[in-house]
Amino acid sequence: MHSTSMFNVLWLQSGGCGGCSMSLLCADTPDFHGQLRDAGIHLLWHPSLSLESGTELIDILERAADGSLRIDALCIEGSLLRGPNGTGRFHVLAGTGIPMIDWVARLAARARHVVAIGSCAAWGGITAAGANPTDACGLQYDGDRPGGLLGRDFRAAGALPVINVAGCPTHPGWVIDTLMALAAQRLAENDLDPLGRPRFYADQLVHHGCTRNEYYEFKASAEKPSDLGCMMEHMGCKGTQVHADCNTRLWNGEGSCTRGGYACIACTEPGFEEPGHPFHETPKIAGIPIGLPTDMPKAWFVALASLSKSATPKRVKANATADHLVVAPAVRNLRSR
Repeated sequence: MHSTSMFNVLWLQSGGCGGCSMSLLCADTPDFHGQLRDAGIHLLWHPSLSLESGTELIDILERAADGSLRIDALCIEGSLLRGPNGTGRFHVLAGTGIPMIDWVARLAARARHVVAIGSCAAWGGITAAGANPTDACGLQYDGDRPGGLLGRDFRAAGALPVINVAGCPTHPGWVIDTLMALAAQRLAENDLDPLGRPRFYADQLVHHGCTRNEYYEFKASAEKPSDLGCMMEHMGCKGTQVHADCNTRLWNGEGSCTRGGYACIACTEPGFEEPGHPFHETPKIAGIPIGLPTDMPKAWFVALASLSKSATPKRVKANATADHLVVAPAVRNLRSR
């Protein structure tokens, strides 16, 4: 199938580590190009997957910018570096003498859809942390504030705002499913959450499907990194608040942060890079975690936590602070139950 009859994707990397592309290359398929091709998707250019370089790439960009080469989806990975003093000269596209932010603005004006790949492109992410000397921002957000490089009112030619496939890195399935939905014309504005993230993953919580949920229910908490218990109370886990389907759409078919023993640090959310406390610690007031589960009033949580802890089975309590199962579930005859 010729590229003129396919969904053309142009992928550029801006200020970031390239981790989202590395994640994409781990997509759970033996034939990555075949999966895209079968969905009618053609990669015009990707920094890790395309052969074109130098003048060949510049020709692609110039034809895309002047409208002679159609862009159905402009995918930007990495934050947009506006410094110094709004010139964008901290990041000039090699061989062109033109700042990347200017290329992105020109190409976004031509693209049918604009997709932020990862939290750096969506919100600014890690690149915007600290004093932010490069004046890094996202495509349509600067942290949790609408605006960014393209402005809060930006709409691509397809009438959608920037589609924020957030994550650090983003899950390869989120990227592929977003591109497939766009190619099939099955992604509308009501399919995006209030922060522009595709709802097919952002209407879930990391907490959903977590293998530590029994410990969470009884508030049987881990006390050190190797423990099996819930990491919310002491270890900084934000899985009950964070929008992503990491524990039901496993990474590489088998893993997630919490399944690997690491607390969820909210990498799909704006501002995750600067939580105001160490990632592995849970801030509290009067012994109660500040970050409570989504939509749960504080009084409810306190009452339920107290009741749950008083009803914790000895098995769950013993296993919560161990690095392996100390007590197995009892074996009982269920025939008459």
